[in-house]
Amino acid sequence: MRALRHQDPEEVGGHRLLARLGAGGMGVVYLARAGGGALVALKVIRAEYAADPDFRARFRREAGLAGRLSGRWTVPVRAADAEAAEPWLATDFVPGPSLAEAVAGYGPLPAPAVLGLGARLAEALAEVHAAGLVHRDVKPGNVLLTRDGPRLIDFGIARGGGTTALTAADAVIGTPGYLSPEQTRMHGGEVGPASDLFSLGCVLAHAATGRAPFGGGDAVAVLYRTLHEAPDLDGLGRLPPAARALIEGCLSREPGARPTAERLRAALAALGGTADPRGQGGWGAVAPGPGDDWLPPALLRLVAERAARALDPPPRLAAPEGAPADPEPTTAEVAPAGPARRRFLVVGGAAAAVLAAGGAGAAVLAARGSSSAADGRPVHLLGLHAESTGALGATGRALEHGARLAVEAHNARADSPFRLALKRVGDGSAARARAGAEALLGGDPPVAAVLGLATAEALEAAAPLYDRAGTAMVLVSYDGGAVSPTEQRTLCVTRATGAMAAIPLLSYLTRVREVSRTAVVQDLSGGAAAEQLARDLRESPPSEGTTRVHQIRADQRDFGAVTAAALADRPGAVVYAGVSPERAAALARELAAAGWSGVRAATEPVLRPAFLDAAGEAARDWVIAAPYTDAAAGLTAAAREFGAAHRKRYGGPPPRWSAEAYDAVGLLAQGLGRLDGSRVAPRALADTLFGLSHRGVAKTLSFAADNTRTLTWKNTGFLYQVREGAFRFLGRYDQVRG
Repeated sequence: MRALRHQDPEEVGGHRLLARLGAGGMGVVYLARAGGGALVALKVIRAEYAADPDFRARFRREAGLAGRLSGRWTVPVRAADAEAAEPWLATDFVPGPSLAEAVAGYGPLPAPAVLGLGARLAEALAEVHAAGLVHRDVKPGNVLLTRDGPRLIDFGIARGGGTTALTAADAVIGTPGYLSPEQTRMHGGEVGPASDLFSLGCVLAHAATGRAPFGGGDAVAVLYRTLHEAPDLDGLGRLPPAARALIEGCLSREPGARPTAERLRAALAALGGTADPRGQGGWGAVAPGPGDDWLPPALLRLVAERAARALDPPPRLAAPEGAPADPEPTTAEVAPAGPARRRFLVVGGAAAAVLAAGGAGAAVLAARGSSSAADGRPVHLLGLHAESTGALGATGRALEHGARLAVEAHNARADSPFRLALKRVGDGSAARARAGAEALLGGDPPVAAVLGLATAEALEAAAPLYDRAGTAMVLVSYDGGAVSPTEQRTLCVTRATGAMAAIPLLSYLTRVREVSRTAVVQDLSGGAAAEQLARDLRESPPSEGTTRVHQIRADQRDFGAVTAAALADRPGAVVYAGVSPERAAALARELAAAGWSGVRAATEPVLRPAFLDAAGEAARDWVIAAPYTDAAAGLTAAAREFGAAHRKRYGGPPPRWSAEAYDAVGLLAQGLGRLDGSRVAPRALADTLFGLSHRGVAKTLSFAADNTRTLTWKNTGFLYQVREGAFRFLGRYDQVRG
């Protein structure tokens, strides 16, 4: 909950505004008081979206349908105005935590609570479906826990968190990991009530096991597992066998094989889903008292605290003298402290001695809970979520190397008013990420900021803890997936997202190669990422020419026919839209066999040794876009200095993501330099970061001057080309020449 800003209205539709609950690309959500005194969550849609007649028509229809809902387990629309200049709707205000937050903080629910949760959510969905609505985004984050049971929120109305669609029939809405197969549009199936039952099955599996049934990580990989692999249901054995069978039925890939919401409700209720789960174990002792007090004391206290805060909202912020009409942070170049030329990576003197032995000095400072160094300067502790072994080991080591070099470089500056320390914790699983977050937040001093969190599973587990504490989270190698800065206001994403993947290729094909006809081979095994790249190139063709998309099914291995179809258009470029290096190699071999030598391109998932191995000579000259630099190539002075420091410190060239981790620490140091004092107030650093512009080794980090808090996309992508059997770095996409 945040204070109202000076430009926020006093009231909307007869509702007096009290505070801000959140903001996204589509609008703002306010805490408001209705005329009768009830507290509501009031969503106001930005005028630019309301200008779309189709958007307004859908809003009007779906607000009317949702207004009929009155079930106990939904949060219905109490009032709405689809005709206002900025349409709005008001729902009951629910102060409880989400299921995602509860499981991340307290672990899986006890079996009786899972049964009760399922029965009540199924009852809610039965009413939603009877009203002619399909939720489309049933997930742990859209289930709020209250003293007497769950509440299902955000059913079929204006969506926040960065998405700009209502529930249009052709819109892909949902969250990977909880998305039904038919929602991907790959199978062409209608998205109906059965889709919500698949998502509910995922939610119940998550509640019972503490894990998403199709895992975490890259969104495209999660979608692929959803379509082609069995769900991970290990841990459902705690439930009655009949309950496990019901959840498995919900997760059937065939919509017709799933139970209806009413059938699921009745079956779970018969298994004890309406019983009071008190005293059944799991989350430990539960609060005494009448009724359905089904939450542990800690969560009950959290509900009470949030309800109390709603009764005492913060005062409205006064307009600063001479403030511009737009109060959002603006992007401005911030001059570095000290000499004009940065002291880059030179480590020497006492500061070097403290951190000379593998960064051990930072760990000692953190372990002692020190708040100041021997020279009297305050010490700010940074946390790093990274694994050093296993599947995530390569990325984890790269992040740690870059971060430690940045800490050492900062501490070597005699003019710095503070020092940095770094403490690494794991993030290889939800449990490790959550435990690491608890350790970092519980230290003395508590961590000032964290970076890393390289998977969706780790982020979803740790983000609620950091957001609650107001601790800045800086993502380096992971783009945040379904979690966005509009939802987690302390989240700072410093890499280009998958939505920006087409930009470097568009620039290269237009500016460098002047291609006017483009063929896209869309690999349907690539899911949403492949679909988005194909759509972007079709809707914004290079050189304002033409783009034709040719699809190949996920179960097809022979690329001969699709290659022939693509070349029949006589294109100047062929782009592989997919996520499989091996399947991209199959396309490369077919193009080579046809004797075609035009521009061949792909995006980052293809930038793997597997592509080179499988394609062989056919890989030559392929151009690939990626969100990370190759500092080892030494194309800039900063990259050369960073590469030299990495070789001296670690005995080899800097790997991918190491320079980006170095820049993330630099951004945090710049933000800390803007704050006063040895302790960082909650949310102060996160709010500061989004107003900065940090010129790093890899790229300049700056952020949109609006509520989305997204990385400024311009010049944040890079190009590679296959030469002599290896990926050669061409440079930042806007600087590449022919």
